[in-house]
Amino acid sequence: MTDLLVNVSRAQFAATVVFHMIFPSITVGLSVFLAVMYAGYVWTGKGVFLAIYRFWLRIFAVAFAIGVVSGIVLTFELGLNWAGYADAVGPILGVIISMEVVTAFFLEAGFLGIMLYGEGRVSPRVHLFATCMVALGTLLSATWIISANSWMQTPAGYTRVGGQFQAVNWTAAILNPSFIYRFPHMLLAVLISTGFLIAGTSAYYLLKGIHLDVSRRAFSLALGAISVLLPLQLYMGDTLAFAMFNFQPPKMQAVEGNWGSTNTGYNVFVVPDQAGQRNLVQVAIPCLGSIIGRDLACHTAFPGLARTPVADQPKMVFPFWGFRLMFYLSILMFAVMASSIVLRLRRRLYGTRWFHRFAVWMTPAGTLAIIGGWTTAETGRQPWVAYGLLRTVDAVSPLSPPLVVVTAASFVSLYAGLFGIFIAYYLRTVRRGPVDFGDAVRIGDRVYEPAVTGASGGQATVPPGDPAPGPGKDAA
Repeated sequence: MTDLLVNVSRAQFAATVVFHMIFPSITVGLSVFLAVMYAGYVWTGKGVFLAIYRFWLRIFAVAFAIGVVSGIVLTFELGLNWAGYADAVGPILGVIISMEVVTAFFLEAGFLGIMLYGEGRVSPRVHLFATCMVALGTLLSATWIISANSWMQTPAGYTRVGGQFQAVNWTAAILNPSFIYRFPHMLLAVLISTGFLIAGTSAYYLLKGIHLDVSRRAFSLALGAISVLLPLQLYMGDTLAFAMFNFQPPKMQAVEGNWGSTNTGYNVFVVPDQAGQRNLVQVAIPCLGSIIGRDLACHTAFPGLARTPVADQPKMVFPFWGFRLMFYLSILMFAVMASSIVLRLRRRLYGTRWFHRFAVWMTPAGTLAIIGGWTTAETGRQPWVAYGLLRTVDAVSPLSPPLVVVTAASFVSLYAGLFGIFIAYYLRTVRRGPVDFGDAVRIGDRVYEPAVTGASGGQATVPPGDPAPGPGKDAA
Protein backbone atom coordinates (compact mmCIF):
# COMPACT_ATOMS: atom_id res chain seq x y z
CA MET A 1 0.00 0.00 0.00
CA THR A 2 2.86 2.38 0.80
CA ASP A 3 4.50 1.87 -2.60
CA LEU A 4 1.16 2.48 -4.33
CA LEU A 5 0.59 5.66 -2.32
CA VAL A 6 4.07 6.97 -3.13
CA ASN A 7 3.70 6.18 -6.83
CA VAL A 8 0.28 7.80 -7.29
CA SER A 9 1.31 10.82 -5.21
CA ARG A 10 4.43 11.24 -7.30
CA ALA A 11 2.40 10.83 -10.50
CA GLN A 12 -0.01 13.57 -9.43
CA PHE A 13 2.80 15.93 -8.50
CA ALA A 14 4.64 15.15 -11.75
CA ALA A 15 1.56 15.98 -13.82
CA THR A 16 1.15 19.26 -11.95
CA VAL A 17 4.81 20.21 -12.31
CA VAL A 18 4.98 19.36 -16.02
CA PHE A 19 1.92 21.49 -16.72
CA HIS A 20 3.25 24.36 -14.62
CA MET A 21 6.72 24.28 -16.20
CA ILE A 22 5.30 24.94 -19.66
CA PHE A 23 4.39 28.50 -18.70
CA PRO A 24 7.53 29.74 -16.89
CA SER A 25 9.49 28.35 -19.84
CA ILE A 26 7.54 30.88 -21.92
CA THR A 27 7.01 33.84 -19.61
CA VAL A 28 10.47 34.27 -18.06
CA GLY A 29 12.21 34.59 -21.41
CA LEU A 30 9.28 36.40 -23.01
CA SER A 31 9.31 39.08 -20.31
CA VAL A 32 12.97 39.81 -21.15
CA PHE A 33 12.15 39.87 -24.87
CA LEU A 34 9.27 42.30 -24.28
CA ALA A 35 11.52 44.62 -22.30
CA VAL A 36 14.06 44.60 -25.16
CA MET A 37 11.35 45.26 -27.77
CA TYR A 38 9.80 48.17 -25.91
CA ALA A 39 13.24 49.62 -25.23
CA GLY A 40 13.88 49.43 -28.98
CA TYR A 41 10.66 51.32 -29.60
CA VAL A 42 11.43 54.02 -27.02
CA TRP A 43 14.99 54.55 -28.24
CA THR A 44 14.37 54.37 -32.00
CA GLY A 45 10.71 55.30 -32.40
CA LYS A 46 10.30 52.47 -34.93
CA GLY A 47 6.78 51.07 -34.99
CA VAL A 48 7.99 47.56 -35.81
CA PHE A 49 9.23 47.17 -32.22
CA LEU A 50 5.88 48.36 -30.86
CA ALA A 51 3.96 45.94 -33.10
CA ILE A 52 6.11 43.03 -31.90
CA TYR A 53 5.68 44.14 -28.29
CA ARG A 54 1.89 44.38 -28.52
CA PHE A 55 1.58 41.00 -30.17
CA TRP A 56 3.70 39.03 -27.68
CA LEU A 57 2.32 40.95 -24.70
CA ARG A 58 -1.07 39.25 -25.21
CA ILE A 59 0.46 35.78 -25.22
CA PHE A 60 2.63 36.64 -22.23
CA ALA A 61 -0.36 37.84 -20.20
CA VAL A 62 -2.35 34.63 -20.62
CA ALA A 63 0.67 32.36 -20.06
CA PHE A 64 1.64 34.37 -16.97
CA ALA A 65 -1.85 34.05 -15.45
CA ILE A 66 -2.01 30.29 -15.97
CA GLY A 67 1.53 29.88 -14.63
CA VAL A 68 0.72 31.77 -11.43
CA VAL A 69 -2.43 29.76 -10.75
CA SER A 70 -0.76 26.40 -11.41
CA GLY A 71 2.16 27.45 -9.20
CA ILE A 72 -0.19 28.17 -6.31
CA VAL A 73 -1.67 24.70 -6.72
CA LEU A 74 1.83 23.23 -6.38
CA THR A 75 2.31 25.01 -3.06
CA PHE A 76 -0.90 23.56 -1.63
CA GLU A 77 -0.06 20.14 -3.03
CA LEU A 78 3.26 20.11 -1.18
CA GLY A 79 1.47 20.67 2.12
CA LEU A 80 -1.44 18.30 1.51
CA ASN A 81 0.17 15.37 -0.31
CA TRP A 82 3.67 15.64 1.14
CA ALA A 83 3.16 16.47 4.81
CA GLY A 84 6.34 14.69 5.90
CA TYR A 85 8.33 16.73 3.42
CA ALA A 86 6.71 20.02 4.43
CA ASP A 87 7.32 19.34 8.12
CA ALA A 88 10.97 18.34 7.63
CA VAL A 89 12.19 20.99 5.18
CA GLY A 90 9.69 23.76 5.93
CA PRO A 91 12.06 25.81 8.13
CA ILE A 92 14.41 26.17 5.16
CA LEU A 93 12.40 25.88 1.95
CA GLY A 94 9.42 27.71 3.45
CA VAL A 95 11.63 30.76 3.95
CA ILE A 96 13.10 30.55 0.44
CA ILE A 97 9.66 30.27 -1.16
CA SER A 98 8.45 33.16 1.02
CA MET A 99 11.30 35.26 -0.35
CA GLU A 100 9.97 34.59 -3.84
CA VAL A 101 6.61 36.00 -2.74
CA VAL A 102 8.13 39.01 -0.97
CA THR A 103 10.45 39.95 -3.85
CA ALA A 104 9.27 38.52 -7.16
CA PHE A 105 5.51 38.26 -6.68
CA PHE A 106 5.00 41.74 -5.27
CA LEU A 107 7.30 43.24 -7.90
CA GLU A 108 5.32 41.57 -10.68
CA ALA A 109 1.98 42.43 -9.10
CA GLY A 110 3.00 46.06 -8.63
CA PHE A 111 3.95 46.67 -12.26
CA LEU A 112 2.00 44.08 -14.28
CA GLY A 113 -1.08 46.30 -14.52
CA ILE A 114 0.97 49.18 -15.93
CA MET A 115 2.67 46.82 -18.36
CA LEU A 116 -0.64 45.39 -19.62
CA TYR A 117 -2.86 48.49 -19.58
CA GLY A 118 -0.55 51.47 -19.20
CA GLU A 119 0.19 52.17 -22.86
CA GLY A 120 -1.31 55.58 -23.66
CA ARG A 121 -1.98 56.25 -19.98
CA VAL A 122 1.62 56.65 -18.82
CA SER A 123 4.67 57.94 -20.65
CA PRO A 124 6.64 55.48 -22.80
CA ARG A 125 9.57 55.61 -20.37
CA VAL A 126 7.35 54.77 -17.40
CA HIS A 127 5.82 51.94 -19.42
CA LEU A 128 9.30 50.69 -20.25
CA PHE A 129 10.26 50.83 -16.58
CA ALA A 130 7.18 48.79 -15.63
CA THR A 131 8.00 46.20 -18.31
CA CYS A 132 11.57 45.92 -17.03
CA MET A 133 10.32 45.49 -13.45
CA VAL A 134 8.03 42.65 -14.49
CA ALA A 135 10.96 41.02 -16.30
CA LEU A 136 13.09 41.44 -13.17
CA GLY A 137 10.29 39.88 -11.13
CA THR A 138 10.14 36.79 -13.33
CA LEU A 139 13.92 36.41 -13.10
CA LEU A 140 13.81 36.73 -9.30
CA SER A 141 11.03 34.15 -9.16
CA ALA A 142 13.11 31.72 -11.19
CA THR A 143 16.11 32.40 -8.96
CA TRP A 144 14.31 31.53 -5.72
CA ILE A 145 12.60 28.46 -7.18
CA ILE A 146 15.88 27.09 -8.57
CA SER A 147 17.53 27.78 -5.21
CA ALA A 148 14.81 25.85 -3.35
CA ASN A 149 14.94 22.92 -5.74
CA SER A 150 18.72 22.90 -5.78
CA TRP A 151 18.76 22.68 -1.99
CA MET A 152 16.78 19.45 -2.33
CA GLN A 153 19.43 18.21 -4.77
CA THR A 154 22.46 19.29 -2.70
CA PRO A 155 21.40 20.24 0.86
CA ALA A 156 23.76 22.68 2.58
CA GLY A 157 23.90 25.16 5.45
CA TYR A 158 21.59 23.19 7.75
CA THR A 159 21.40 21.32 11.01
CA ARG A 160 18.83 18.70 11.93
CA VAL A 161 16.79 19.27 15.08
CA GLY A 162 14.02 16.87 16.04
CA GLY A 163 13.59 15.61 12.48
CA GLN A 164 13.51 19.11 10.98
CA PHE A 165 16.15 20.81 8.87
CA GLN A 166 16.99 24.26 10.19
CA ALA A 167 19.34 26.75 8.60
CA VAL A 168 22.62 27.59 10.30
CA ASN A 169 24.09 29.38 7.27
CA TRP A 170 21.55 31.02 4.95
CA THR A 171 24.17 31.93 2.37
CA ALA A 172 25.25 28.31 2.08
CA ALA A 173 21.63 27.13 1.99
CA ILE A 174 20.51 29.56 -0.72
CA LEU A 175 23.70 29.37 -2.79
CA ASN A 176 24.00 25.62 -2.33
CA PRO A 177 26.56 23.62 -4.36
CA SER A 178 24.36 22.74 -7.35
CA PHE A 179 22.62 26.16 -7.55
CA ILE A 180 25.63 27.85 -9.11
CA TYR A 181 25.42 25.36 -12.00
CA ARG A 182 21.67 24.87 -12.28
CA PHE A 183 20.58 28.51 -12.24
CA PRO A 184 22.51 29.69 -15.34
CA HIS A 185 21.59 26.42 -17.07
CA MET A 186 17.88 27.04 -16.44
CA LEU A 187 18.07 30.74 -17.28
CA LEU A 188 19.66 29.99 -20.63
CA ALA A 189 17.05 27.26 -21.20
CA VAL A 190 14.06 29.59 -20.80
CA LEU A 191 15.65 32.25 -23.01
CA ILE A 192 16.33 29.66 -25.73
CA SER A 193 12.81 28.27 -25.34
CA THR A 194 11.38 31.73 -25.92
CA GLY A 195 13.67 32.21 -28.90
CA PHE A 196 12.30 29.10 -30.61
CA LEU A 197 8.71 30.12 -29.85
CA ILE A 198 9.26 33.53 -31.46
CA ALA A 199 11.29 32.16 -34.37
CA GLY A 200 8.72 29.46 -35.13
CA THR A 201 5.81 31.88 -35.03
CA SER A 202 7.66 34.36 -37.25
CA ALA A 203 8.57 31.56 -39.67
CA TYR A 204 4.87 30.78 -40.04
CA TYR A 205 4.24 34.34 -41.22
CA LEU A 206 7.18 34.14 -43.62
CA LEU A 207 5.73 30.96 -45.13
CA LYS A 208 2.38 32.69 -45.53
CA GLY A 209 3.97 35.83 -46.92
CA ILE A 210 2.15 38.10 -44.44
CA HIS A 211 3.24 40.59 -41.76
CA LEU A 212 6.68 40.56 -43.32
CA ASP A 213 8.08 43.68 -41.65
CA VAL A 214 7.28 42.40 -38.18
CA SER A 215 8.04 38.73 -38.80
CA ARG A 216 11.41 39.38 -40.42
CA ARG A 217 12.59 41.56 -37.55
CA ALA A 218 11.40 39.10 -34.89
CA PHE A 219 12.77 36.11 -36.84
CA SER A 220 16.19 37.69 -37.16
CA LEU A 221 16.37 38.78 -33.52
CA ALA A 222 15.21 35.40 -32.17
CA LEU A 223 17.66 33.42 -34.29
CA GLY A 224 20.46 35.84 -33.41
CA ALA A 225 19.78 35.31 -29.70
CA ILE A 226 19.64 31.53 -30.20
CA SER A 227 22.98 31.60 -32.02
CA VAL A 228 24.60 33.31 -29.04
CA LEU A 229 22.87 31.39 -26.25
CA LEU A 230 23.04 27.80 -27.51
CA PRO A 231 26.87 27.51 -27.38
CA LEU A 232 26.77 28.95 -23.86
CA GLN A 233 24.13 26.39 -22.93
CA LEU A 234 26.29 23.59 -24.30
CA TYR A 235 29.10 24.66 -21.99
CA MET A 236 26.81 25.07 -18.96
CA GLY A 237 25.04 21.76 -19.57
CA ASP A 238 28.35 19.93 -19.86
CA THR A 239 29.64 21.62 -16.69
CA LEU A 240 26.46 20.75 -14.78
CA ALA A 241 26.56 17.12 -15.89
CA PHE A 242 30.12 16.61 -14.66
CA ALA A 243 29.29 18.40 -11.38
CA MET A 244 26.34 16.05 -10.82
CA PHE A 245 28.67 13.05 -11.17
CA ASN A 246 30.15 14.28 -7.90
CA PHE A 247 26.91 15.40 -6.24
CA GLN A 248 24.59 12.53 -7.27
CA PRO A 249 26.45 9.60 -8.87
CA PRO A 250 23.36 7.33 -9.17
CA LYS A 251 21.50 9.96 -11.22
CA MET A 252 24.28 10.21 -13.76
CA GLN A 253 24.77 6.45 -13.82
CA ALA A 254 21.09 6.15 -14.75
CA VAL A 255 21.43 8.91 -17.35
CA GLU A 256 24.24 7.00 -19.08
CA GLY A 257 22.12 3.85 -19.20
CA ASN A 258 24.77 1.34 -18.11
CA TRP A 259 24.47 -1.32 -15.40
CA GLY A 260 28.05 -2.57 -15.60
CA SER A 261 31.15 -0.39 -15.85
CA THR A 262 32.77 -1.63 -19.05
CA ASN A 263 30.93 0.26 -21.80
CA THR A 264 33.06 3.00 -23.39
CA GLY A 265 30.35 3.77 -25.93
CA TYR A 266 27.43 6.18 -25.67
CA ASN A 267 23.98 4.63 -25.32
CA VAL A 268 21.47 6.15 -27.73
CA PHE A 269 18.68 3.68 -26.99
CA VAL A 270 18.07 1.32 -24.08
CA VAL A 271 15.15 -0.64 -22.67
CA PRO A 272 16.17 -1.18 -19.02
CA ASP A 273 15.11 -4.10 -16.84
CA GLN A 274 15.40 -2.66 -13.33
CA ALA A 275 14.55 -5.93 -11.59
CA GLY A 276 17.14 -7.87 -13.58
CA GLN A 277 19.73 -5.05 -13.38
CA ARG A 278 20.31 -5.22 -17.12
CA ASN A 279 19.20 -3.74 -20.41
CA LEU A 280 16.83 -5.76 -22.53
CA VAL A 281 17.82 -3.66 -25.56
CA GLN A 282 20.94 -1.50 -25.82
CA VAL A 283 22.19 0.48 -28.82
CA ALA A 284 25.44 2.39 -28.37
CA ILE A 285 27.87 4.42 -30.46
CA PRO A 286 31.34 2.92 -29.86
CA CYS A 287 33.91 5.07 -28.03
CA LEU A 288 31.65 8.14 -27.92
CA GLY A 289 31.05 7.78 -24.17
CA SER A 290 34.77 7.79 -23.55
CA ILE A 291 35.23 10.82 -25.80
CA ILE A 292 32.48 12.68 -23.91
CA GLY A 293 34.40 11.78 -20.77
CA ARG A 294 37.37 13.59 -22.35
CA ASP A 295 39.34 10.45 -23.12
CA LEU A 296 40.06 10.25 -26.85
CA ALA A 297 41.86 6.90 -26.41
CA CYS A 298 38.56 5.10 -25.77
CA HIS A 299 39.66 3.59 -22.46
CA THR A 300 37.27 5.34 -20.03
CA ALA A 301 33.95 3.70 -19.23
CA PHE A 302 31.19 5.46 -17.31
CA PRO A 303 30.26 3.75 -14.02
CA GLY A 304 27.12 1.61 -14.19
CA LEU A 305 24.06 1.87 -11.95
CA ALA A 306 24.79 -1.55 -10.43
CA ARG A 307 27.48 0.18 -8.35
CA THR A 308 24.69 1.81 -6.34
CA PRO A 309 22.77 -0.36 -3.83
CA VAL A 310 19.39 -1.38 -5.23
CA ALA A 311 17.52 0.45 -2.46
CA ASP A 312 19.20 3.72 -3.46
CA GLN A 313 18.82 3.39 -7.24
CA PRO A 314 16.54 5.67 -9.26
CA LYS A 315 14.40 4.04 -11.93
CA MET A 316 16.74 4.18 -14.90
CA VAL A 317 14.07 4.61 -17.58
CA PHE A 318 13.01 8.11 -16.46
CA PRO A 319 16.36 9.94 -16.14
CA PHE A 320 17.74 8.13 -19.19
CA TRP A 321 14.90 9.12 -21.51
CA GLY A 322 14.36 12.51 -19.87
CA PHE A 323 17.97 13.36 -20.65
CA ARG A 324 17.73 11.88 -24.16
CA LEU A 325 14.68 14.01 -24.92
CA MET A 326 16.66 17.09 -23.93
CA PHE A 327 19.81 15.93 -25.73
CA TYR A 328 18.17 14.90 -29.01
CA LEU A 329 16.19 18.13 -29.17
CA SER A 330 19.40 20.06 -28.54
CA ILE A 331 20.91 18.44 -31.65
CA LEU A 332 17.96 19.67 -33.70
CA MET A 333 18.23 23.11 -32.10
CA PHE A 334 21.88 23.28 -33.06
CA ALA A 335 20.87 22.36 -36.61
CA VAL A 336 18.50 25.34 -36.63
CA MET A 337 21.23 27.59 -35.26
CA ALA A 338 23.86 26.46 -37.77
CA SER A 339 21.43 26.71 -40.69
CA SER A 340 20.39 30.21 -39.66
CA ILE A 341 24.00 31.39 -39.55
CA VAL A 342 24.75 29.96 -43.00
CA LEU A 343 21.57 31.37 -44.50
CA ARG A 344 22.15 34.78 -42.90
CA LEU A 345 25.65 34.94 -44.35
CA ARG A 346 24.28 33.94 -47.76
CA ARG A 347 21.49 36.55 -47.41
CA ARG A 348 18.78 33.89 -47.77
CA LEU A 349 17.41 33.89 -44.23
CA TYR A 350 13.98 35.20 -45.26
CA GLY A 351 13.53 33.32 -48.52
CA THR A 352 14.38 29.69 -47.70
CA ARG A 353 11.07 27.92 -47.25
CA TRP A 354 12.41 24.56 -46.05
CA PHE A 355 14.16 26.35 -43.21
CA HIS A 356 10.97 28.21 -42.30
CA ARG A 357 9.07 24.91 -42.15
CA PHE A 358 11.85 23.47 -39.98
CA ALA A 359 11.60 26.46 -37.63
CA VAL A 360 7.82 26.08 -37.37
CA TRP A 361 8.17 22.43 -36.37
CA MET A 362 10.79 23.42 -33.79
CA THR A 363 8.53 25.99 -32.11
CA PRO A 364 7.95 23.88 -28.92
CA ALA A 365 11.45 22.36 -28.88
CA GLY A 366 12.81 24.53 -26.07
CA THR A 367 9.87 23.88 -23.78
CA LEU A 368 10.00 20.13 -24.41
CA ALA A 369 13.73 20.13 -23.69
CA ILE A 370 13.09 21.89 -20.37
CA ILE A 371 10.51 19.25 -19.45
CA GLY A 372 13.06 16.56 -20.31
CA GLY A 373 15.67 18.26 -18.16
CA TRP A 374 13.37 18.54 -15.15
CA THR A 375 12.34 14.90 -15.59
CA THR A 376 16.01 13.97 -15.42
CA ALA A 377 16.66 16.11 -12.36
CA GLU A 378 13.65 15.03 -10.33
CA THR A 379 13.41 11.31 -11.15
CA GLY A 380 17.18 10.93 -10.96
CA ARG A 381 17.14 12.19 -7.36
CA GLN A 382 14.91 9.32 -6.24
CA PRO A 383 14.44 7.63 -3.84
CA TRP A 384 15.19 10.88 -1.99
CA VAL A 385 13.30 14.17 -1.79
CA ALA A 386 16.18 15.80 0.09
CA TYR A 387 19.10 13.93 -1.41
CA GLY A 388 20.75 11.54 1.03
CA LEU A 389 18.69 12.85 3.97
CA LEU A 390 14.94 12.35 3.50
CA ARG A 391 13.45 9.48 1.55
CA THR A 392 10.35 9.95 -0.59
CA VAL A 393 8.52 7.19 1.27
CA ASP A 394 8.95 9.14 4.51
CA ALA A 395 7.78 12.41 2.97
CA VAL A 396 4.36 11.39 1.63
CA SER A 397 1.12 12.14 3.50
CA PRO A 398 -0.83 9.14 4.87
CA LEU A 399 -3.67 9.41 2.35
CA SER A 400 -5.89 6.85 0.69
CA PRO A 401 -4.37 5.85 -2.68
CA PRO A 402 -7.80 5.76 -4.44
CA LEU A 403 -8.43 9.31 -3.23
CA VAL A 404 -5.10 10.46 -4.67
CA VAL A 405 -5.92 8.69 -7.95
CA VAL A 406 -9.23 10.58 -8.17
CA THR A 407 -7.61 13.95 -7.45
CA ALA A 408 -4.78 13.20 -9.88
CA ALA A 409 -7.28 12.37 -12.63
CA SER A 410 -9.17 15.57 -11.84
CA PHE A 411 -5.99 17.65 -12.07
CA VAL A 412 -4.98 16.04 -15.36
CA SER A 413 -8.43 16.69 -16.85
CA LEU A 414 -8.46 20.29 -15.65
CA TYR A 415 -4.94 20.99 -16.86
CA ALA A 416 -5.62 19.39 -20.22
CA GLY A 417 -8.56 21.76 -20.62
CA LEU A 418 -6.50 24.80 -19.57
CA PHE A 419 -3.69 23.83 -21.89
CA GLY A 420 -6.18 23.44 -24.73
CA ILE A 421 -7.53 26.92 -23.99
CA PHE A 422 -4.04 28.39 -24.03
CA ILE A 423 -3.15 26.71 -27.33
CA ALA A 424 -6.44 27.90 -28.84
CA TYR A 425 -5.73 31.45 -27.67
CA TYR A 426 -2.19 31.31 -29.03
CA LEU A 427 -3.38 30.06 -32.43
CA ARG A 428 -6.15 32.67 -32.54
CA THR A 429 -3.64 35.40 -31.72
CA VAL A 430 -1.29 34.14 -34.43
CA ARG A 431 -4.13 34.13 -36.98
CA ARG A 432 -5.03 37.72 -36.10
CA GLY A 433 -1.46 38.78 -36.63
CA PRO A 434 1.02 41.10 -34.93
CA VAL A 435 -0.53 44.44 -35.99
CA ASP A 436 -4.09 43.93 -34.83
CA PHE A 437 -3.77 45.33 -31.33
CA GLY A 438 -4.22 48.89 -30.11
CA ASP A 439 -3.87 51.95 -32.33
CA ALA A 440 -2.45 52.06 -35.84
CA VAL A 441 1.28 51.41 -36.08
CA ARG A 442 3.53 53.11 -38.63
CA ILE A 443 6.33 50.93 -39.97
CA GLY A 444 8.36 52.89 -42.48
CA ASP A 445 5.94 54.34 -45.04
CA ARG A 446 3.14 51.94 -44.16
CA VAL A 447 0.47 52.53 -41.58
CA TYR A 448 -0.98 49.32 -40.16
CA GLU A 449 -4.54 49.62 -38.94
CA PRO A 450 -6.11 47.25 -36.37
CA ALA A 451 -7.96 44.49 -38.19
CA VAL A 452 -11.73 44.76 -38.44
CA THR A 453 -13.88 42.02 -36.93
CA GLY A 454 -13.46 38.83 -38.86
CA ALA A 455 -10.27 39.89 -40.60
CA SER A 456 -7.41 37.44 -40.64
CA GLY A 457 -4.67 40.00 -40.15
CA GLY A 458 -3.86 43.67 -39.95
CA GLN A 459 -3.73 45.47 -43.29
CA ALA A 460 -1.32 48.15 -44.37
CA THR A 461 -2.72 51.44 -45.53
CA VAL A 462 -0.41 52.52 -48.36
CA PRO A 463 0.10 56.21 -49.21
CA PRO A 464 -1.06 57.14 -52.74
CA GLY A 465 1.55 56.38 -55.37
CA ASP A 466 3.50 53.95 -53.18
CA PRO A 467 3.86 50.33 -54.18
CA ALA A 468 1.78 47.76 -52.32
CA PRO A 469 3.56 45.85 -49.56
CA GLY A 470 5.31 42.79 -50.94
CA PRO A 471 7.74 40.14 -49.88
CA GLY A 472 10.75 42.28 -50.83
CA LYS A 473 14.23 40.90 -51.34
CA ASP A 474 15.48 37.79 -49.64
CA ALA A 475 18.07 39.73 -47.69
CA ALA A 476 19.02 39.16 -44.10
